[in-house]
Order: sequence, then C-alpha cells, then structure tokens
Amino acid sequence: MTDLLLVAGLALLAAAVVMTATALVARRVGRVSVVDVGWGLALVAVALVCALLSGSWQSWLLAGLVVAWGGRLSSHIFTRSLGHGEDPRYEELLGGTLDRVGMARAVRKVFLVQGAAVWLVSLPLQAAALAGPEWPWLAWAGVGVWLVGVLFETVGDAQLAAYKRDPDRGPVMDRGLWSWTRHPNYFGDACVWWGLWLAGGAASGWVAGLASVLSPVAMTIWLVWITGARLLERTMMRRPGYAEYAARTSMFVPLPPKRA
Repeated sequence: MTDLLLVAGLALLAAAVVMTATALVARRVGRVSVVDVGWGLALVAVALVCALLSGSWQSWLLAGLVVAWGGRLSSHIFTRSLGHGEDPRYEELLGGTLDRVGMARAVRKVFLVQGAAVWLVSLPLQAAALAGPEWPWLAWAGVGVWLVGVLFETVGDAQLAAYKRDPDRGPVMDRGLWSWTRHPNYFGDACVWWGLWLAGGAASGWVAGLASVLSPVAMTIWLVWITGARLLERTMMRRPGYAEYAARTSMFVPLPPKRA
C-alpha cells in the first residue's frame, strides 16, 4: 500500500506541477491552447518519475517511448501554434476567450481536468513501476503498436503540412492517410496509448493489466467523442466540401475510401 500511494502520489504531483506551470504560461500569453503543449510534457514528467521509482528496464523502456512521443507532439504543436490565436475548440469549451471568461474558469474547466487526465492515462506507467514485467513479450508487442501510432501521427502531420504549403490545394485535405481516415493523428494517438498499456499494464500481469486498462479506453473515448474528432468535426463541417469528404472517408479507424 505504501508503494502504491508513493507512485500514485508522485505521479499526480508531477502532473500538477507541469499543469500549474502551463496555466501560468497561458495567463501570460492569453491562450488556453498552450495546454496542448503541456499535455505531452506532463506525461513525460510522470513517465520519468515512474522510471526513477522503479528502476526496471520495463519502466525505462516506457519512459523512452513517452519521451519520444511527448517530445515530438509538444514540439509539433508549439511550432504549429506560433503566431496563431486561441484554438476554437477551447473558446467553445470555455464560452469565450480567456480574457472574457477569466483564469479561474480556465483552471476549473481545462487545467484541472487535463491534470487529472494525465494521471489517469498514465496508469500503465504506474502499474509497471509497481508490478514489474511478468510477460516481457507483451512489452515488445506494445512497442510495435506504439510504433504504428507514432507513424500515423508523424506521417499524417507531415502530409497536412505539405498540403497547407501547396498553392493549388483543394478546400479539404484528402490525400495520403487522410483519404483513409479523417483524423490519422487522433487514431495514431489512440494506438500510442494502447501500445503503452500493452507494454506497461498488460506486460506486468493480469491484475496490473485490468487495473490500468481504463487508461487506453478513456483516451480513445476522449479522442473520438469528447476533446478530439467529434469536437473538431463541428467546425470542419462548415468548410466547403467537407461533408462530401466525410461521406466517403472513415472518421477514425483507417478504411479504404468509399467510391463516389
């Protein structure tokens, strides 16, 4: 019980520290969307705490995977957001810009929720730190699923960036991975967390696996229905040609595009 409280408590503390720092940055720049950068960094902090507490090869493997994923994600979002205003998703969530709604509302509806979410989705990291590897082969299977997710995120982001640079682009991005799924980055993110669950929770035994499976389940639900695809679709459906694109393209899981 002491070890459980120590790992869970320090993981929560690491998430709280990063989210507090992110909230201070948000107040300074006037944009709540900086939390998207802090999200990856908070998970990196939790992964490193778990690895330091455990010292096992499994926890350090997980830390390496999270550092590679979180570092790339935070760097990409930071670079992409330079020179831009607030993300419309956060304006809709808060009911206005940060200047209008105030920092207290942003902390309550965004930063506290994101901090709690970081702790929740890090359950496989905490389980591995507590239990250690019982089925090592599952750890390497998880690395394979994680790699699929990272490839979808990286390739999807690169294809979207190339589309935005193309002066002859159409009104809707429907090339490459985006012709198979309308949200390859969200699908990739879900694969990352199922891979981390396999490598962390499931590889640590059936008890650790069951105790931490809520992490990838919750992450997938958020990515599809709450903070990810569905929320973005409300805005995208207003774009000319997007409804036709949606009719022929899977929303989440990659599938061959439907014929017109």
